[in-house]
Amino acid sequence: MKERMLERFLRYVKIDTQSSETAGDAYPSTEKQKNLLKLLVDELKELGLTDVSMDEYGYVFGTLPANVSEDIKTIGFISHVDTSPEVSGENVKPQIHKNYQGEDIVLPGDKTQVIKFDENPHLKEHIGHSIITSDGTTLLGADDKAGIAEIMTMLEYFSTNPDVKHGTIKVGFTPDEEIGEGTKYFNVEKFGADFAYTVDGESPGEVEDETFNASLAEFEIKGVNVHPGYAKDKMVNSIRIIGDIIHEINSYPAPETTEKKEGFLHPYVLSGSVDESHLKVLIRDFELKGIEEKSKVLNDIRNKTADKYPGAEINLTIKEQYKNMKIKLDEEPRVIEYAEKAVKMAGLEPQRHAIRGGTDGAKLCFMGLLTPNIFTGGHNFHSRLEWIALEDMEKAVEVLINLVKIWAEEK
Repeated sequence: MKERMLERFLRYVKIDTQSSETAGDAYPSTEKQKNLLKLLVDELKELGLTDVSMDEYGYVFGTLPANVSEDIKTIGFISHVDTSPEVSGENVKPQIHKNYQGEDIVLPGDKTQVIKFDENPHLKEHIGHSIITSDGTTLLGADDKAGIAEIMTMLEYFSTNPDVKHGTIKVGFTPDEEIGEGTKYFNVEKFGADFAYTVDGESPGEVEDETFNASLAEFEIKGVNVHPGYAKDKMVNSIRIIGDIIHEINSYPAPETTEKKEGFLHPYVLSGSVDESHLKVLIRDFELKGIEEKSKVLNDIRNKTADKYPGAEINLTIKEQYKNMKIKLDEEPRVIEYAEKAVKMAGLEPQRHAIRGGTDGAKLCFMGLLTPNIFTGGHNFHSRLEWIALEDMEKAVEVLINLVKIWAEEK
């Protein structure tokens, strides 16, 4: 099964599934994601799953029926097919570095790309193992094709070992997770699981049960543009106004100055001219109270700036993006407890992590499907320096198998 998993993974990463943040209303954002999704439909059917389908939005669902008559909870596993828009996923050339011995890994397609031993502390745990990378000209795509390969290998285990007791297993493969749209059309009722797990984390042993609370703030500045030679007492330069707003925001915690459970304000998209400018700011905090406080800060900045520039129109809108999934996961402790038990059974130490970001699981939790996140084994996601150890992928599969068994035994 190890070799089968590796073969699957190498096939999947060679299929370009990069999503796009500039696709407008198209869903999925890129048609090429469906190339892998269609392949997964065929492979799920080959493994004997039922109700396998791909809907109009590209979501692939399937069912491995229970092989026992007891009333056992239906458990789902979810991974996304798309890769990050930040780095090319076209023409990926995976490299297998067998019997790794602790050296820096120079990627052959671009030798300026080096995975340095001293900067990647997890590498020391993989002496003698097989490390998989790209050739350095693209990302690898372990985020989240490792998760897909691991789920498929878990399904193969239960399909080929019918004597191992399990309840109904649901599987879902989704598009557009990397651009925050992975659950946009996800039909929880159709999926049909009581609880689920996204397989989309990083280091072995990690079980992630918290995310940021997240909101998006957008400033829109309308100035007055006249010929600069005759602008005295007439021009209102929206670019200067945006500069003042950013200067004010810089007084507060930022991503580059925070860690662990510290929140921040993050101006990350800027466009404009004298006449009109736009600024997007991410608001992040693990506590809802923190979101409220940071939203008030931005409103205060807006009001202060409007007083300073009475000739401008300054608008601020703040929209919720997602909430901390722990709010919902605490309603059913078994979902996390069983995941940690499955990790221990695989000989790993459970590491309960808070994600300094969001996952599809965060949104699914508030759509009625409790969905924490489990590790894949990957590192340096969204980067040409991405890597994953084959042995960690094996451990991820072992955890998934254990998890199904636990739910079947504990009910």
